[in-house]
Amino acid sequence: MAHALGIGPGGRPLPQTSSRLASSTSSTRPPATTTSVATPLSSGSPSGTLVANSTTPSNTTTQSRAVFAHFIVGNTYNYTVDSWSQDIVLAASKGIDAFALNVGADSWESSQVANAYTAASRYNGNANNTAAPFRLFLSFDMSSLPCSSASHATALQSYIRTYANNTSTFQYNGRMLVSTFAGEGCLFGTSTLNQGWINAIKPPATKTSTFPAVWFVPSFFVDPATFRNLSVIDGAFHWNSAWPMGNYNVTFGPDQSYISNLGGNKTYMASVSPWFFTHYGPDTFNKNWIYRGDDWLWAQRWEMLVQNRSSVPLAEVLTWNDFGESHYVGPIEGIQPMSQGWVNGFDHQGWLDLMKYYIAAYKTGSYPAITKDRVFLWARLYPVNATAPDSVGKPANSAWTQDYLWAVTLLTAPANVTLTCGPSTQKTVVPAGLSKLKLRLSSSCAVNATVARGGGAPVQFSPAGFNFSVTPPSYNFNAFVAASPP
Repeated sequence: MAHALGIGPGGRPLPQTSSRLASSTSSTRPPATTTSVATPLSSGSPSGTLVANSTTPSNTTTQSRAVFAHFIVGNTYNYTVDSWSQDIVLAASKGIDAFALNVGADSWESSQVANAYTAASRYNGNANNTAAPFRLFLSFDMSSLPCSSASHATALQSYIRTYANNTSTFQYNGRMLVSTFAGEGCLFGTSTLNQGWINAIKPPATKTSTFPAVWFVPSFFVDPATFRNLSVIDGAFHWNSAWPMGNYNVTFGPDQSYISNLGGNKTYMASVSPWFFTHYGPDTFNKNWIYRGDDWLWAQRWEMLVQNRSSVPLAEVLTWNDFGESHYVGPIEGIQPMSQGWVNGFDHQGWLDLMKYYIAAYKTGSYPAITKDRVFLWARLYPVNATAPDSVGKPANSAWTQDYLWAVTLLTAPANVTLTCGPSTQKTVVPAGLSKLKLRLSSSCAVNATVARGGGAPVQFSPAGFNFSVTPPSYNFNAFVAASPP
């Protein structure tokens, strides 16, 4: 999978190391949740299927959990404090506790970090805000920041000193949380990874100064068996646990490998993501592939984290605004990294309320009560086998996806749910709670979903622009996402 090497978040170059994709390739499934399978009322050609989650998590511990969203500061060149404020208000309303600020080497990024902190301070200082405080923490992008010499630690230390005592900085176990993207090749002028990072972010106190206490949970792309050699880390963030690294469903195996190797005294941070598609040609970043997002990845991964919440104290959403890799859940705003061709018109905010539902379960141990019928829909808009006039070419791993509409329903009571797109129709008796359905897409059509019960139809949803076409203008494998009104 060498094609996936070379570029990190926001289109930044990655260290040239195969550890970027280090992940379990086991096809072992995680422990299954209890499910009920509905009986279709009738089926068109082809038919969809349904799996309904009818359980609550077995673990009901009251230990606090936190959920973050990875935020690419490199895409915020034109942001104002008000821009940050709008994102913070939106993220907080969905259960996000903090933004992990992906900070790179661009000279202007420090001013945007300052703007983010100003916005967070305003949010947290608003007397009318009765919600939980919203925090920020630094996630150093080591695919962008230099780290070969001792002097390169200065930039990291400056950020840490500046924000260590800020009341909007996320604290974990009494220390400021600090993370990374990559950094496994950073020595900072020393002979070992461990000593390099100790010098950079945990330097010993001197007679004249002490350094702020850091709880360090990096995303190093290394064999987790090497964690025992890294005394500098207080935990580990598994970036690639969000997606299956092959043509199979996501599993908890990669998470468990990290957890087992960290031991009981260090913090595991899992990742969760709805999608991955990037489409840069050789004339730009030369990254053109997908990860498998089929079988309701967004829902499957969240349910996995809820089920295993006792061993996953922290979770990070990938991402809020990485447009280049199509896994954004926030608004399309700021400066795109030349990704407009597959991002514009593909808003992903329809995933936010579904995320909110799962975050509540992850934090509390119980799925929340459903007070209104909702339908969440997503799909690619073009067939995987269609040919397009696109010089970049079809993305690698395209055979890992199939032409389906993926649907999740949240129902207050049992109902008849109908999914249609042209000749494809699926009518299903769906129980109360959360259920998953899918509908094969085969011809040009417009997507429609209906929830009906007792002679009424509380949901009749025909999302604007949700049109599947067999004649793609390009090889755009991004997801079109829609949610019925709240």
